[in-house]
Amino acid sequence: MVKKETFNLESNLEKHTEGETLTIDLTGRLDTATAPELEDKLNGWLEGVSTLILDFKEIEYLSSAGLRVLLFAHKQMMGRGGQLHIKNVQEMVMEVFEMTGFSDVLSIEGA
Repeated sequence: MVKKETFNLESNLEKHTEGETLTIDLTGRLDTATAPELEDKLNGWLEGVSTLILDFKEIEYLSSAGLRVLLFAHKQMMGRGGQLHIKNVQEMVMEVFEMTGFSDVLSIEGA
């Protein structure tokens, strides 16, 4: 059964759960204003999750604060024996992942 929740946070995210897989669709910017909101939500959402998918199709900007939250999510998932996948990354954001070396550490798919 698929559960779907929509949140009206500044970071504009939508959460879908199916079994032990949590998918979060993000929109806009993942930066100092929005990254703490995502981290707070992840703290409560990861219980019982073995696969976390972050859909970056609509992410237009990623800052160092956003990268920090992605590292946090990666560590949380690895500590549970789970996986983090980032998909549908736009070219400009993919450049950030490549320049910082995150593309060598995280599972990231381009759009």
